[in-house]
Amino acid sequence: MKIISCIAAGAIAVMLLSGATGNRKVTQNKLSPPADTSLTTGAGKVITIEYNAPSSRGRKVEGGLIPNGSVWRLGADSATTLTTDTDLKIGDLTVPKGVYTLYVMGGENEWKLIVNKQTGQWGTVYDDTKDLGRTTMKVAKLPAAAETLKITLTNAGLLEIMWGNSRATVSVKPS
Repeated sequence: MKIISCIAAGAIAVMLLSGATGNRKVTQNKLSPPADTSLTTGAGKVITIEYNAPSSRGRKVEGGLIPNGSVWRLGADSATTLTTDTDLKIGDLTVPKGVYTLYVMGGENEWKLIVNKQTGQWGTVYDDTKDLGRTTMKVAKLPAAAETLKITLTNAGLLEIMWGNSRATVSVKPS
């Protein structure tokens, strides 16, 4: 019985370290803890985003940690991963079911969400030749600054990113 309990505990540990979907290596970083958001469609298909959530800790977010006009890793540590069991329409971008990495290009009035086909890499490894595509995100100012990065898939069909003084959104729906 002890052996079975040890095997079960080991299997659970492996699942936790490989993330909710197993498509992203989770790093245990107390300054940027692992996080995820999921949405289940009416057809029972699951959309999941897994990331590590950095905090600003006094650093400038807009035009700093998220540079204007340059690609940013959208999170910390291992690359942020989108896993979808269904084809999606994110903004004006068609995304076939599968596993992708997400990046952002910041800007004062809008951001670009970048969906990239390269997966399994560290977050700073970006190859633009592997981009599936880019779509525009609307940016609004938050009433109070968000200390820690938060990514949410909402029931209203939005992918929402909040950090610093910004809230960036784009529609997400099964296609």
